[in-house]
Amino acid sequence: MAMMSDRPDQDDDIKVSAAQNSHFDFHKGPASASTNPIPTFETPDRVIVFTGDTGDGDALTQLAKGADLLVTETSSFQERMQTMIDSGQWQAMTPAQREGITRQAIEGHMTTEIIGKMATRANVKTVVLTHLPPRSASLPDKVRKHFSGQVLVAKDLMEF
Repeated sequence: MAMMSDRPDQDDDIKVSAAQNSHFDFHKGPASASTNPIPTFETPDRVIVFTGDTGDGDALTQLAKGADLLVTETSSFQERMQTMIDSGQWQAMTPAQREGITRQAIEGHMTTEIIGKMATRANVKTVVLTHLPPRSASLPDKVRKHFSGQVLVAKDLMEF
């Protein structure tokens, strides 16, 4: 993931930086260009990073260095695959379709392990998990296996 700009936008109250998102990096053609950058907002009293759907990458780790808050999507491919198996959708797919779904899920989303290790490397203070799969109760504990900071699950209208 490369920085979108050498100079972040800023004024006296806020500095905004961004990196390209890797959600569609594995595609070829027009879909490979990400339209959802990963933004960082730095104010005089805190740094906040939002990931959206993305995979692991050095640019994200750099943006998150010392962040007070990392708001990140997370996913569980195993859970998604099991849901598709239970519905019969997985069995109806061709091997190429299964490979495409698997690759997109693994390369285009953040697992709890990736989140925990990246947040540790970046020295993030708090992780907020969002864009959650249906059965998400155990996700904070899975992040905590790799990260000793605070881990929260996003809820509508939360304030920090």
